[in-house]
Amino acid sequence: MKYKIEWTYHTKRKMQTIVSTDFLTLDETIVFAEDFLQTGRAKQLSFSSEDGQTWTLKELKRLKDIVKDEPHDVVAFFDGGYHKQTKLAGFGVVIYYTQSGSRYRIRLNERAEGLASNNEAEYAAFYYLVNALEENGMSRQKIEFKGDSQVVLNQLAGEWPCYEEEFTIWLDRIEDKLKKLHITPAYEAISRKENSEADRLATQAMSGTQINSKMIINEEVGENE
Repeated sequence: MKYKIEWTYHTKRKMQTIVSTDFLTLDETIVFAEDFLQTGRAKQLSFSSEDGQTWTLKELKRLKDIVKDEPHDVVAFFDGGYHKQTKLAGFGVVIYYTQSGSRYRIRLNERAEGLASNNEAEYAAFYYLVNALEENGMSRQKIEFKGDSQVVLNQLAGEWPCYEEEFTIWLDRIEDKLKKLHITPAYEAISRKENSEADRLATQAMSGTQINSKMIINEEVGENE
């Protein structure tokens, strides 16, 4: 979940205006708010989260203490691959999150049989991702989902209709699981290049190479690099 700060700014000449930030992480919100207050020119700070809730600075600091040991600020990538000749599918997922002050990356993949197309592999890969989130205790928060399948993401977002019954079944499974986990999804379609890590994992899965790793990443390293 991200948060926005809004406040009244006073100049030395006693002029004032309303100023607001973009949505920030919880840590960034607290740091900027405290800095604004130290200037002595920021008055009446108010805070709102992406889900429409309003907060005080004291409440945000208390929330930080509560969530610091839980996975948060989650960004999840997925990709599904399919080989027509062998009818094998592969799923690749990459999950970034913060916990206890450190940024982590989980990389997972899995090979599957019984699917009929590359499109179905993409739906199945997303469902595999949501199950991975559940297994790693990620729930009751907003999560950013990124992939290069515009069809899957736009249909999950309700922007494109789905007419194929076999795909509707997957959409229902995914939406039911998200509801069960109380996850508020944010969907973003990205290029295949930007999704290269999940794509590589899906390809490795089809060739029989299984990956299951978790590591702390440096703050300087960009996600999905």
